[in-house]
Amino acid sequence: MNSSVVVQKQTDIALVVERARRLLTEGDVMAARMLASGAYDQAKAAAGFAKRFQAGTELIGKAHQLQGDALFIESQAKVRLADEFDAAQKRGEVQSPGGARNFIIPVKKNEIPSVSDFGINPKDIHEARKLRDAEREAPGIVERAIAARLAAGLEPSRANLRVHIGTKTATREERAQNLYETPVEAMRTLLALERFHAAPGILEPACGKGAILRPLEDAGYDVAISDLIDYGTATKDGECQGVADFLSSSPASRAALQVARASEEPRDIVTNPPYGDVLNAFVAHALRVHRPRKMALLLNLNFLCGFEDPDRCFAMDENRPARVYVFSRRLPMMHRDGWDGPQASSSMNTAWFVWELDRHGRYAGPTIINRVDWKDYQDRPALPALLRASAKAANCDIVDALIDAEAARVVAERKPRGRKKAVPA
Repeated sequence: MNSSVVVQKQTDIALVVERARRLLTEGDVMAARMLASGAYDQAKAAAGFAKRFQAGTELIGKAHQLQGDALFIESQAKVRLADEFDAAQKRGEVQSPGGARNFIIPVKKNEIPSVSDFGINPKDIHEARKLRDAEREAPGIVERAIAARLAAGLEPSRANLRVHIGTKTATREERAQNLYETPVEAMRTLLALERFHAAPGILEPACGKGAILRPLEDAGYDVAISDLIDYGTATKDGECQGVADFLSSSPASRAALQVARASEEPRDIVTNPPYGDVLNAFVAHALRVHRPRKMALLLNLNFLCGFEDPDRCFAMDENRPARVYVFSRRLPMMHRDGWDGPQASSSMNTAWFVWELDRHGRYAGPTIINRVDWKDYQDRPALPALLRASAKAANCDIVDALIDAEAARVVAERKPRGRKKAVPA
């Protein structure tokens, strides 16, 4: 796909967006919603294709803008749809929520159409009502959420909008910025199976309140911490966390990530990254920009799948992890920070994904998948840290360094030696 094709596709989507906008203005809410929804899907696909074929930042940004415009119109249509259906239910023109549930259903009541009779899923009306209520509580919240994503160069998606305004299971305030602390059982398992580099240490760029930091420090590692949110977390040495967006970070911006010397080699990365629509970009950014010698991420097992997202393919196909430790027994539930409700069991299958540079400086795999039961590792000590004998081994495991040294010794022994000159008596 060349740039001209991408531009033409975006022009077509822009016309659909404008048509949806006019329909909404004219009061045809149902048609506007359907058209905007289609334009959103097309713009999302166009942005994905533009990324995959490297069409350029400007074209990707334009696709995201069209996606945001379509999402905004769709959201406005949903708000008005919620109002119209509520009014129709009050007039008796649409069945009330749950339908007619009397033991003896009057014939007249039974003839009243339901939401489904209008071709709309009742769940859509429920979401539309929550969206409307969020707009009433904070007018303009949808527009601001979309604008913030675009300003950050990110995709304005439906999923992110639901998270931002709290139309998913919990409100934004209840979710505490999506902070789900890593269970210590997961860290004990990782440290019993994997060794990380003692120098310069480890970077934890989504530190939260220190659930990963503390076990790493207990194992003797020096850890630099940061997070998008200031949780006031500090290391055992009293160094406060950095406050930074990892997606905007680079090795040159290590000050924001609390890494002392910009000239030092990259730290290993160990973290439980933010899930949702930023996950793929987070992982790809770590591999593409920071290029740690070793990185361990606690991820949903579904990260093994997927082929449409360029960042996911970059992380799993172009830069293959060396090992994946699949938890055969699900980890204890990672309840959101501050949750004091029922302690449910986990419904997510998780795994530690470990990337490691080989001796040629590549994340080349092959990927080895191991099934582990976290209960088997709770009493095991952490493995000792990896040490470096010289800077020559910067991009390979210490075992590779020893192999190189042994090979050099063998080659040196095989070289023909010159004859010694006779010493006069």
